[in-house]
Amino acid sequence: MRTTVGIIGAGPAGLLLARLLHNAGIDSVVLESRDRAYVERRQRAGILEQGTVDVLREAGAGERMDREGLRHDGIELRFDRRRHRVDFPALTGGRSVMVYAQTEVCKDLIALRIEEGGPLLFETEALAVEGADTDRPRVRFRREGVEDVLECDYVVGCDGFWGVARSAVPDGRTFERTYPFSWLGILADVAPSHDELVYARHDRGFALLSMRSPSVSRLYLQVPADTDADDWSDERIWDELERRFETDDDWTLRRGPVTQKSVTPMRSYVHEPMRHGRLFLAGDAAHIVPPTGAKGLNLAVGDVVTFARALAHRTATGSDDLLDAYSATCLRRVWQAERFSYDMTTLLHTAPDATPFEDRLQLARLDRIASSRAAETDLAEAYTGFPIG
Repeated sequence: MRTTVGIIGAGPAGLLLARLLHNAGIDSVVLESRDRAYVERRQRAGILEQGTVDVLREAGAGERMDREGLRHDGIELRFDRRRHRVDFPALTGGRSVMVYAQTEVCKDLIALRIEEGGPLLFETEALAVEGADTDRPRVRFRREGVEDVLECDYVVGCDGFWGVARSAVPDGRTFERTYPFSWLGILADVAPSHDELVYARHDRGFALLSMRSPSVSRLYLQVPADTDADDWSDERIWDELERRFETDDDWTLRRGPVTQKSVTPMRSYVHEPMRHGRLFLAGDAAHIVPPTGAKGLNLAVGDVVTFARALAHRTATGSDDLLDAYSATCLRRVWQAERFSYDMTTLLHTAPDATPFEDRLQLARLDRIASSRAAETDLAEAYTGFPIG
C-alpha cells in the first residue's frame, strides 16, 4: 500500500486530519485497531472550543453538530454555597463553546470518510513505524491476521499514549504530573439540573455537572486515586453530588437512572518534541491534560489543523518551513492548555493533604474571579480556546 499521509488512529484527531487533507487534495490512509462500533461509542470529551467548532464547520463536518449540539455561553462556579456565572461572549468578544460528544464527532467524520471512499481500515493494528528519519517512512500493520506495510511520505500518530507512534520517537523529553485523586463519572438518563456546566469547589471535594444531551446528564465526583467504581452505589453517588452542589438558594439536583460508571485518573503529560523526521505526533500521543479544563480533544484538533496547514503549504510552495515549525507551533498552545488545566484543577479540587491555609487560598482565588473582570476574562478566554497556529 502507498499513500501520502499514513494516519494511525481513527479517533477525532485522525478522522479530522483525514478530512482536512481530503479537502486540500492530499490522499491519506487511516489505520484503526478497533472496530467501527467501538470508535463510535467510546465516551470521552464533550466540550468543543470555539476554534474546534469553527474548524468542523469549515471542514464540512458541522451540520449535525449545529443541529443537535448545545451552545453554551458560560459556566457556573460554585464555592462556599455561592453561585457565580462566567459569561463567555461578554468577556471574549462573542466566543462560546459547544456541548457535542466525541462519539458524535467521530460518527460524523466516519460517515464523511466512507461517503468519500477514502481508505479507513478498522480492526487494523499498527505494529511499528519504521524509517521515520528517511523520506519513505512506513507503518507495519496487521489486518485479518496478515502483516503488511503502508508506505508513506509522512506518518501522523493519533494513536494515543499507548500507541506505537510515540515509542518510535527515539530521543525525547517528557514532563509529567500525576494527581492524588481521580474522577468518578456517571451517565444518567435524566435532564440536566442546570442549562450550563457547573464547577463546584467543596470541602468534601470537587464536583462537575455536565450533560450529553437535553435528556442525558454527565456528572463527576472527585474521589481518591485508588477508587473502584463498583464501591459506589447509585444512591451514594447522588447523595454526594447533592452535598457538593449545595447552595443557599432553592436549586435542586435532579436524579435518574445511572447507565454508566467509570473512574478517570488525573494526570498531566507532555512529550517534546512532537516530531521525529517525517513522523508527527498529535493528541494524546504527545500530551495529556486533566479533564478539568476541557482541553484534550481541542488540543488534538489544534495539532492536526497545524499539520494539515503545513502540508498544504508545502504542496503549494515547496517550502518545509511550516512542517519544520510543527512541534514548536503546537507546543506553545499545548503548554498554555496545560497551564490552564493545572490552574483549574488546583483551584477546584481538595488535595488529600491540604491545610486550612491552602483551603482559604482556593476560596480567595475563586472570590477574585467572581469580583474581578480581568481575572474572569482570563478564565473565559482560556476556556473558550487558545488560537490555533
